[in-house]
Amino acid sequence: MKRFFNTRETLVTDSLDGLLRSSMGQHLCRLDGYPDIRVVLRKERNPEHVAVISGGGAGHEPTHAGFVGAGMLDAAVCGSLFASPSVDAILAGILAVTGKAGCLLVIKSYTGDRLNFALAAEQARSMGYQVETVVVGDDIALPDNRFARGLAGTVLVHKVAGYAASQGEPLARVAERARSAAAQISSIGLSLTDCNAYDPAHTTRLTAEQAELGLGIHGEPGAQQITLAQADTLMGLAADTLAKALPAKNASGKHERYALLLNMLGSVPPIEMTLLLNAFAKTDLAKNTDLIIGPAPMMTALDMNGFSLTAVPLSAEILAALTAPVEPWAWPGAAPFAAPTVRPLPALPETFRFPPSASPKIEALIRHAAKTLIGNAEALNALDAQIGDGDAGSTFAEGAQEILKTVDRLPLANPQELFATFGAILARHAGGSSGVLLSIMFSAAGRSSDTWARALVEGLTTMQQHGGAKPGDRTMIDALHPAFTVLAAGGALAEVAQAARDGADATKRMTHANAGRASYVPDSKLANIPDPGAEAIARMFEALASMG
Repeated sequence: MKRFFNTRETLVTDSLDGLLRSSMGQHLCRLDGYPDIRVVLRKERNPEHVAVISGGGAGHEPTHAGFVGAGMLDAAVCGSLFASPSVDAILAGILAVTGKAGCLLVIKSYTGDRLNFALAAEQARSMGYQVETVVVGDDIALPDNRFARGLAGTVLVHKVAGYAASQGEPLARVAERARSAAAQISSIGLSLTDCNAYDPAHTTRLTAEQAELGLGIHGEPGAQQITLAQADTLMGLAADTLAKALPAKNASGKHERYALLLNMLGSVPPIEMTLLLNAFAKTDLAKNTDLIIGPAPMMTALDMNGFSLTAVPLSAEILAALTAPVEPWAWPGAAPFAAPTVRPLPALPETFRFPPSASPKIEALIRHAAKTLIGNAEALNALDAQIGDGDAGSTFAEGAQEILKTVDRLPLANPQELFATFGAILARHAGGSSGVLLSIMFSAAGRSSDTWARALVEGLTTMQQHGGAKPGDRTMIDALHPAFTVLAAGGALAEVAQAARDGADATKRMTHANAGRASYVPDSKLANIPDPGAEAIARMFEALASMG
């Protein structure tokens, strides 16, 4: 297990002090009670307002301390990893921020939290403080469970209660709003993995082909194990399960409208979280969703690779509470849920500037070369992964696929026009440095007035001028340069292919790269591994030579 921590015992205190030192925690402070009392609170607050307090075990960051600030929590009481804080710690939090207006405790529905917060509330009441509580149990995965678990919906209760308190409403009204919201909030979680609570002997219960639906935030098993599938399928399953637990119509008989919170459970990359939101947009529940919160990490479970959905019916009160600006950094804001705004595409240079023309021989060569690059994509990606970012094969394959799609529109009988068209196609569709460099090469070759073979040499020279690489720098030029040199001298395809192969193989012996992605890789990692771009060029020419 690789983790950034010192000891399990100091994990929470080290993390909290890091938060307080950060730009995200400048409005916060803590009580002097380490290690037993870990309470984060606002440096400044209106003592005339109701205090809103929450807390629970660590490992769910940014919950709970990340939501302390104007408009949300006044204090967060932090326990050890996945463990409720002690009664004394909770009582200290109450005493630190509660004035005459009293306080509301927002409690996630787990046994330890319910008991410890309840006892602390009783002790505070016996000391003369006004204390109300709300227990949040928004999980819908286990409908027969007497006490539903508290999940990311707890954060929405923080927001509703914090908004009411910030408006100066009395304790009874703040508690009423919070309880009403908690009663309407529903959540479901889905994950591709469980989580590791800093256990060196941890073993996962899921295979590579399994996921879990309806799980909590402490690594407990989900309500059901499901088969791994595409993101749209998994999101559809989660959204449909959640929708079944929601009221279809409101008290007026109209179809209910919802706010949805998309929560990241721990280790899902941002690119996948926004993809998941787009997947949600394709579900039936999305048709009744007017407000979106996230995607963002709000109630996590350490390194769990999953997400949760939380829905609440939208009333005027809920809408006002969820859209009000707040101070805490962890609140991502709420926005109308709508289709992406799309503006007209500016006029771009015409890709197919020349009329199509036929050449069966050239067409056959193009098709064979393209299919070779596509067929070698995975092997070249694997090769690139050893010295780069693992996408070289995909880059060549994507360009080849675009050219295959448009073979019938190519000026096959005119080499310069064909080169220019290749350059335009790659400029629009190919990614990565290889794609743009090949686009430069073909575009320059298309402007040449020399023979088609010499035109390719001119194009390669232009590529080198822009890219900065030369033969011997361990790039695809090490295969292209000798191949084009032989081609310009009138060599047969077999000779061209051999020159490309020799050039690609030579990169295995080059233990230092002066250009390309490999130039960022330690020299010791390059030995006996050919440059992926040079290897792609060599394989393509070998395939062409095999046609005779």
